[in-house]
Amino acid sequence: MKAIKGSEQFFRNSCFWKIALTPFLLALALALPAHAQSDWQQRQLEGARKEGSLLLYTTFPSEYATQLIEPFEKQYGVKVNHWRARSEIVLRKALAEGRAGGATADVITIISPQLEALRREGLLQAVQTPNQKDHPSFAIPAHHEWVSQVQHVFVHAYNTNLVRKEDLPRRWTDLLDARWKGKLAIEGDDHEWLSSVIADMGQDEGVKFWRQLVATNGISVRSGHPLLTNLVASGEIPLALTVYQYSVEQAKKKGSPIEWFVIGPAVSITNGAAIPKKAPHPHAALLFYDYLLGEEAQRILARIGYVPTSMKVESPVKGVKLKSLDAAKLLDEQDKSTRLFEQLILKGSSAGAQR
Repeated sequence: MKAIKGSEQFFRNSCFWKIALTPFLLALALALPAHAQSDWQQRQLEGARKEGSLLLYTTFPSEYATQLIEPFEKQYGVKVNHWRARSEIVLRKALAEGRAGGATADVITIISPQLEALRREGLLQAVQTPNQKDHPSFAIPAHHEWVSQVQHVFVHAYNTNLVRKEDLPRRWTDLLDARWKGKLAIEGDDHEWLSSVIADMGQDEGVKFWRQLVATNGISVRSGHPLLTNLVASGEIPLALTVYQYSVEQAKKKGSPIEWFVIGPAVSITNGAAIPKKAPHPHAALLFYDYLLGEEAQRILARIGYVPTSMKVESPVKGVKLKSLDAAKLLDEQDKSTRLFEQLILKGSSAGAQR
C-alpha cells in the first residue's frame, strides 16, 4: 500500500512532458485509481487554461479535424489551432523545426511510421496519460513516445455504376481476367501494402503474379489516396486496389456511387499522436493528447468513418480480418519495399507517368 501511495503522489506532482518514464513507473501509472487520474486531469487543465491554446499538426481534413476539436474546446475552454497537410509534409516540417532546436506544434497526428522517424531523431517525448489504458498493446509502443489512435485500413474500391458486386474478384488471380484490362489503379506510394500482400502470397508467387498482372491488364498509378477515391467515385477508374476504407465511407455519405471490399485480410497502418520535445504549451498538449484517446473523440472518429483503436468503441469494419503492420518494421524495410514497388508497378506499368 505504501508503494501505491507513493506512485499516486508521483503521478500528481510530475509533469509527464518533462520526463521519459521507466516501464515500472508506467505500469504504476496505469494501475492508478480513478481519483488519481482525475487529479492528473485537473492539474493539466489548470496549466492548459493558463496557456490558453495549442497548435495541432494533422493529416485529418479540416472538416473532420474541426469535429474533433470543437467538443474539446467547449469542454475545456482551450483553443486548438490546427495546420493540415499530408503526412510527408508534416514530417518534413516537424523535422526541420526539431533540428533547429525547438518545436512549433504541441501535438502531431500523422501516420505512425513517420512518427517513428521523428522518435528516432530524438524529437518526441515519452508520455503516459490515463486514456491509454483503453487501447490494445499494438497501439502503444514500449517507448511511449507516440500512440496509435486510428487504423488506416487499405481496401479495394469500385464504382457501383460500372462494376457489379457479383463480378468483383474474390481471389487475386481473378484480376488476371480480361474484363479488368485498363480498369485497375493503385496509389503511387503504397509500397508497404504491396510488400505485405506479396508476403502473404509467398514471395516468389507474389512477385510472379504482380508482374503478370501489370503486363496483361495494366495498373494505372495515381498520386494521393483522396484523388484515387475521387476518381473511382467519378467513374474515371472502375476499380482501385488501394484506398483507405474511411475515405470510401465518407464519399458514400456524400452520395457517391462507390463501395469497398477486400481480398484476404485487410492491411492496416496506424495513424498516431505524439507530443514534440519543447512543446510550447505542454499542459494543453497533454490534455488534448489524452482527449484524442478518450471514448468521446474515438466515437467521433468512428462516426466519421475511421477505425479507432479504443477497445471501448465498436469498429466500423467489425467482422473484417485486419493485418496491422508494425511501424518500426515498416520504417526499417522502407527502402526494400519501395524498390520492389518501383520494379513491379512503376517500371512495369506504362501508366506510371500518370503519377
